Amino acid sequence: MFSPRRGRYFAPELRTRPSPEGAMTEVTRKVLVAAACLAVTLLSGPMPLVAEEPLGVALEGFPYPYPVHMFVTSQGGETLNMAYMDVPPAGSPNGRTVLLLHGRNFPSSYWQATIEALTTAGYRVVAPDQIGFGKSSKPLSDLHFDVLARNTASLLDSLGIRKVDVVAHSMGGMLATRFTRTYAARVDRLVLAGPIGLEDYRRNVPPVPSEQLIDQERKVTPESYRHRMMTAYEVTLPPAALDPYVEARTRIRGSADYPRWLVAFANSYQMIWREPVATEIPLLAQPVLFLIGENDHVAPGRNFAPEDRRAEMGQNAHLAKDLAANMPNAHVEVFAGVGHLIHLEAPQKFNEAVLRFLREGN
Repeated sequence: MFSPRRGRYFAPELRTRPSPEGAMTEVTRKVLVAAACLAVTLLSGPMPLVAEEPLGVALEGFPYPYPVHMFVTSQGGETLNMAYMDVPPAGSPNGRTVLLLHGRNFPSSYWQATIEALTTAGYRVVAPDQIGFGKSSKPLSDLHFDVLARNTASLLDSLGIRKVDVVAHSMGGMLATRFTRTYAARVDRLVLAGPIGLEDYRRNVPPVPSEQLIDQERKVTPESYRHRMMTAYEVTLPPAALDPYVEARTRIRGSADYPRWLVAFANSYQMIWREPVATEIPLLAQPVLFLIGENDHVAPGRNFAPEDRRAEMGQNAHLAKDLAANMPNAHVEVFAGVGHLIHLEAPQKFNEAVLRFLREGN
């Protein structure tokens, strides 16, 4: 309603038609009370969601810190997408590229702080999700380090990149070893951060059927997965810092393609068990820097090993030192009080060590 006197619109006063007895009807009163309650609820903040929307098995709906691109490849008769981030230098370009290789249980998004440090120092950074992981396709066929290495080389070819420095974490260290051995002329320097594969797990761990691995994974909850990371990785991060990785792991369970993800997940374990690289690491001719957390005792399959063999597994700092002693140009740095997620637990110290090592190659 417009008021000529006030020169603006105003809301008319809400009136109720009186009943013959002159009182508000019961129905009208209930409507007004309900409307008032709704108004208070809306003004007090957003209503909680009953359930979160599931993520896709290629982590659709899960944010990455930089634009994600797709490289098309094939495997086992399937056409597959290999996701990657290609981040240009933020500082003065130095003409060098760093290839980041992720671990088994993490998307490449967890490299964010490392990418920021590297690009600020002038490096171009390529951070792929390997086929079977992260935002990349989940094949039904077996996974092999040789194939992942070939995919990675093809991706670099498509980007016009001939040589790289490699920084790899956890399972990425096994892939980095195979990649460097296969494409030695393409790698200048190699950082193995919290690597697994420093021992042959078949010595202590018997074969485990994929069906058993899948059945075990189906029972994982957000709480159990967070607890597993805190204990198995011996991380010093607060539990809330693991929220993105818990989310990425557990919100895919509502996806219609979750059975496909389970197959790829089981196949990644079988690849690690079936294709050891420990005897290949001493053959690396490039300069190699091992960065190991003092408390990093990760050893895939330990829970399947006989109890009397488990304690000898995962002595990663000692294993790295033993390997480095037999290598032409290798060095080990152990971070005191740090667990498996070394680049997340001690990001400044980690980035400084990586940059110092890479600059030695200038």
